[in-house]
Amino acid sequence: MQLRKLIDSTCGLRFMIDNLCTHSSYSRKIMLESSMMYDRSSIEKSYEVMKEFYQFVAQCVVPEPVEGTISGASTSSATLYLRTLQFKLCNLKDINNTISRLATSAVIDDIELYEVKSLALLSADVKNILEKISLDKIIEIPDLEEIVKILDPDGLRIATFYIYDSYSEELASLRKKLKEKEVYQEEVYNEVIRIEDEIRADLSEKLRPYSAIMVTALNALADVDINIAKALQMKEMGLCFPTLSSNNISSYKGIFHPEVKSILKNEKREYQCVDIDLSMKPLIIMGANMGGKTIVLKTLAMCQYLLQFGFGVPAESADMMIYDEIFCLTTDDQSINKGLSSFAAEMKNIDAVIKASKQNKKILALIDEPARTTNPTEGTALVSSLVKLLQDREMSLVIVTHYNIKTYNNKCLRVKGLVDGKMNYELVETHEGEVPHEALNIAETLGIDPQWIEMAKEFYVD
Repeated sequence: MQLRKLIDSTCGLRFMIDNLCTHSSYSRKIMLESSMMYDRSSIEKSYEVMKEFYQFVAQCVVPEPVEGTISGASTSSATLYLRTLQFKLCNLKDINNTISRLATSAVIDDIELYEVKSLALLSADVKNILEKISLDKIIEIPDLEEIVKILDPDGLRIATFYIYDSYSEELASLRKKLKEKEVYQEEVYNEVIRIEDEIRADLSEKLRPYSAIMVTALNALADVDINIAKALQMKEMGLCFPTLSSNNISSYKGIFHPEVKSILKNEKREYQCVDIDLSMKPLIIMGANMGGKTIVLKTLAMCQYLLQFGFGVPAESADMMIYDEIFCLTTDDQSINKGLSSFAAEMKNIDAVIKASKQNKKILALIDEPARTTNPTEGTALVSSLVKLLQDREMSLVIVTHYNIKTYNNKCLRVKGLVDGKMNYELVETHEGEVPHEALNIAETLGIDPQWIEMAKEFYVD
């Protein structure tokens, strides 16, 4: 599964991607086309690389400008290297078409030769900086100096290209004649064109053996850009490096949803992080509306995607399992737009989870308010039977519900709820399938019409 196909999932992954500052559109393309990792070694390797970049960017502190001084005058050397890398990587372009043409025996034109030369010079510059900050062994940039020599005969190391006089004494002589004569000399001009074409063909032939290494360099530069962006995002958002679970339990301390946290911060409100553990047994989360239960589900889905795409995870710490398939069915699922009623769409989505659970896959299924659109009697029966059906499958199942369901001795959490008139979103264990009755109290704290609330209380007592 490519990241591109998941970016608009309901868990809020787009916020993380949109707030990842890559400096090249090619790097972003490579990132979006990356595939989700399912094996332990690939995930561990990706984090080993990112940790090295994180240690580097952690040193990069840009000082606040002081009145009367030049902004950034006392910037650390690490920050200067970072800025230089970012500036250089802005010049990274997708030249795969040019490389493909070169590899298939085409004679490439001046613009394409310029692209190749620019890549070679950029590779040399980035490789040089990585050596200075001891990251050259973490992501290895191929040596393209032979390409530079071919396309920069004068040794100027400037990212421009034309057919230089240095390539041919005859060419230089003919060009000189054209400049000296005021009258247009068609024969001389045609000879210049012929020699230039021969030089392009010769250059293309000399460059052809380097086609594969150019692709390697192109992707290595993108990796540098992506890892810098991921490391900076970790630093700025307070994300953690997850560890991989060895006991079929995912354990989170201080988990949070970055987008919601950002919104609350802008409103000068505090986000309450929560702790939660998942195992290979159903987990039922109960609580009144406004209890943050859906956000917990979305955060768990986001964290899992971030782990398996090699990003920092929004938590104080996270020890996580790897899953073969992830389902996040929330109340804002857009399946209804496919022409099904909300209940039909919901049942189809849950049925997909059940079918997947029979296919020898390790599954994470996060289901928000299943059977919420039907009557409470049938809804309770559907949810209770779903828990019973899936409790022995190879999966982590998390269900949020308002129904008083049978839990079959599976773990049950509830939102702590109102404490001294304020919502406490902490998840606490309960041994009952009874949903807390707090809707009326919460409505009161929102300043809802008191007459309505009092009448509701009378009906509730009756």
